[in-house]
Amino acid sequence: MKQREFQEFYEASRDGCLRAVLAGVGDRQLAEDLVAEAFTRAWVSWHNVRWHPAPSAWIVRTALNTRVSWWRRRRREVALDGGLDVAAAVGDPGLDPTLLTALRRLPRRQREVIVFRVFLDLDTKTTAKVLGIAPGTVTAHLSRAVTTLRGHLVTIDHPEAGA
Repeated sequence: MKQREFQEFYEASRDGCLRAVLAGVGDRQLAEDLVAEAFTRAWVSWHNVRWHPAPSAWIVRTALNTRVSWWRRRRREVALDGGLDVAAAVGDPGLDPTLLTALRRLPRRQREVIVFRVFLDLDTKTTAKVLGIAPGTVTAHLSRAVTTLRGHLVTIDHPEAGA
C-alpha cells in the first residue's frame, strides 16, 4: 500500500517538482540531484509527508533546502563561478532559457514565491505556510517578482514618430 501510494505520487509530481526546482537553481543536473534527494527523504518519511497539505511543495522545499546545505558544505572546496551558461544548464524544453535567466536575477525569496505560486500552483495561504512567511508577504513578493519579470521579458513596440 505505502509503496504503491508513493509511486503514484512520484509519477504524478516528479516532472512538476523538477521544473520548479530547476527554476529555483538554474542548473539541470543539480536540480535532478536535489529532486532525487528530496524524493528519497519523502520515501523515508512518507508516513508524515503524505499528510502534508501540499506534498509536492514539501519536495520542492526540501530540494531547495538541501541545495543550501550542500552549498554550505562545499563553499570552501569549490570556487564559485559568477557566470551561468543557462542554455547548457537547462536542457529542458519545458523551460525557456530566457525565462530561467530572468528568474535567476530575482532575489531568492521572490524566486521561491514564483516557484510555489506559479510552478506548483499553490494558493497564497499554502505558499505562506510552506515558506514560513505571512500571506501578505507572499502577495508582495509575487507582485514585485511579476513586475520585474515583466520588465525583463515583455518588450513593447513603440511606433516610430512621424510614421
